[in-house]
Amino acid sequence: MHIGGGHSDKLPSHAVLLSFDDAYADHFEYVFPILEHEHIQGAFYPPVKAVTEHTVLDVNKIHFILASTPEDNFPVLLNEIKQLILANTDEFGLKSYDEYFKELAVANRFDPAEVIFVKRLLQVALPEALRKRMADILFEKIVGIEESAFSRELYMSVDQIKCMVDCGMHIGSHGYDHYWLGSLPREKQEFEIKKSIEFINEVGGDVDNWTICYPYGDRNKETIQLLKENGCKLGMTTDVDLADLTDHEGDAIFNLPRLDTNDLPKDANAPVNQWY
Repeated sequence: MHIGGGHSDKLPSHAVLLSFDDAYADHFEYVFPILEHEHIQGAFYPPVKAVTEHTVLDVNKIHFILASTPEDNFPVLLNEIKQLILANTDEFGLKSYDEYFKELAVANRFDPAEVIFVKRLLQVALPEALRKRMADILFEKIVGIEESAFSRELYMSVDQIKCMVDCGMHIGSHGYDHYWLGSLPREKQEFEIKKSIEFINEVGGDVDNWTICYPYGDRNKETIQLLKENGCKLGMTTDVDLADLTDHEGDAIFNLPRLDTNDLPKDANAPVNQWY
């Protein structure tokens, strides 16, 4: 993949890049064979720690906590979270449960307010050490599967990623620990970026044309400055729109929007929408 490095004029009309975040094993089992058969390059963005140390991303712990909680049992989950906040208030200087709920429980286009509350609370709103503690407790109690074993089932292995590189797939950066980069101090952002570049090199990826897909779409001016300093070619966000590679104003190349699969039709008979 060479877009972003002065090669955008070589792209065909209505060009599409398929990108896949988080290195799920399903991407290797189902997506990669189709791409290879059709001679299409996909862009894959693995979170380094989950793949190399067999941990489960907090975002995935949260997904499976939510998926394992029936709708009629959701008040029980919220009460568990409330009790954990109460138990840790003094140690971490927390706000009240009700304050967090009022601040974070705002529905979006995919999830109701209560689900967004759980996601935002455990992804970014609480102190990092407490987020991990609470996610671990809830994952063990509700999902009940040992983390390393779960990780090996959920994510690709290093060898599988190397195989995809050998077959022409693009491997980019998705950070080391899948943090909200814009919430980190500069030195931690730099660590996340450099560790992911090391991994791209380790699996045989192209470190001269590396790209990033921001975890959660989150970045700030320091993130983009660090990307420039480390030779990144482009950055992809979770902003919903078509990317314009002819826009060379400012930092546009590091703020490229994408379409989620949920923005696209699911069958050939679906009505035409604004994206195609």
